[in-house]
Amino acid sequence: MAVAEYGRTKEEWLKTFLSLPNGIPSHDTFGRIFSLLDPAEFQKGFLSWVNAIHRLTKGEVVAIDGKTIRRAYAKDENPLHIVSAFATANGVTIGQRATDKKSNEITAIPKLLKTLQIQGCIITIDAMGCQREIAQTILEGGADYVLAVKGNQKTIYQDIQLLFAEQVEEHYAGDSFETAQKNAARHEVRICRTITDERLLPTGNDRRYSWPRLTSLVEIVSERTIGEKKTTETRYYLSSLPGNAEQLLSAVRSHWQIENQLHWSLDVSFREDESRVRIGHAQENLNMIRKLALGLLSREVTTKVGVATKRMKAAWDEAYLLRVLAVNKNGN
Repeated sequence: MAVAEYGRTKEEWLKTFLSLPNGIPSHDTFGRIFSLLDPAEFQKGFLSWVNAIHRLTKGEVVAIDGKTIRRAYAKDENPLHIVSAFATANGVTIGQRATDKKSNEITAIPKLLKTLQIQGCIITIDAMGCQREIAQTILEGGADYVLAVKGNQKTIYQDIQLLFAEQVEEHYAGDSFETAQKNAARHEVRICRTITDERLLPTGNDRRYSWPRLTSLVEIVSERTIGEKKTTETRYYLSSLPGNAEQLLSAVRSHWQIENQLHWSLDVSFREDESRVRIGHAQENLNMIRKLALGLLSREVTTKVGVATKRMKAAWDEAYLLRVLAVNKNGN
């Protein structure tokens, strides 16, 4: 409804660069178009735009994670869940794939990876994607992997945990790197340790450990102090990268940008979780459009305000909207 109303309000301006012989389409027409568009074909156009404004560079971190659009489902169906690939250096979504109705991220991630040009990149994925087949797909694409290991892989998680504990006790000889951040109320220290000694890596005939080109085990300990309260969190990762602790810590920290810059913005600035659109492919296609808009708004840097305010400014100010639409590779 809002799209059609905006079009009617801006019809004379839109006619300066669009042919509108029959005026602005109705709300129902917009709905039918988005529901019938093939998401795979629509994504080809989306990826063409991405490639025009952003080229992945060697060593760039691409974070992969899924997000559920919580109200986008009909009775007796599951909500739409979309896995996205996010180039963390410039905050651009470079691809996406909806999970099949009776499947999950484990099957969607390899299909998404095969559509991307990831050669030379570092792919980071949370524990759901910590699968040998996914690691192999990443390597076949010419990239390296950093995969989180959690309690859902209980045996290997416990083995890595014990291995790091033993190494630290016995005068740890691997690489390590530490960072510290402090402000008035919070102090956080992160310590990254790696193990690359082939004699210690959990490999062999046991299929649990037959990870393709496993090169590094990674432990990251985060110690956070807020006021008088201190908490400690330890996370573990498998990686095909050499055991450079500084590089691996940076890659893991970059991964969280997909939550903070993409998923959070879609929910807060675009109110995606409130959308009840559920006919055909409409919600999946609209999700792609939101990501395109978010990428453009994020790259427009002349106005120092948040994404939500930029959206309103683009709706009010036609000159500013043209500036957003004309953003080039350098964000100018």
